[in-house]
Amino acid sequence: MVSSISITELKEKIGSINIIDIRNSQSYNNNHIPSATNIPMEKLLVDAKKYLQANTIYYIYCQKGISSPKICQILNRMGYHTMNISGGYEEWILQN
Repeated sequence: MVSSISITELKEKIGSINIIDIRNSQSYNNNHIPSATNIPMEKLLVDAKKYLQANTIYYIYCQKGISSPKICQILNRMGYHTMNISGGYEEWILQN
């Protein structure tokens, strides 16, 4: 089971947490959640150790919140600590 955080909860933490946008670079460059780092899904899965540290919690989102829970599950199995951002970028847009 993947842990998730709502956009409302996320807003309270922005600036003090590690947010990863797993969408492609073009989508990220068009707009993204403030303070998010873009690491496209494919790059993150191929070489997670290049981007992630074992003792850090990462908050991960995609466009609609469909891919990010799956990516979180894979990364958690690899020993990383992740939380899914519910609803993804589209939910962020709806609430801002």
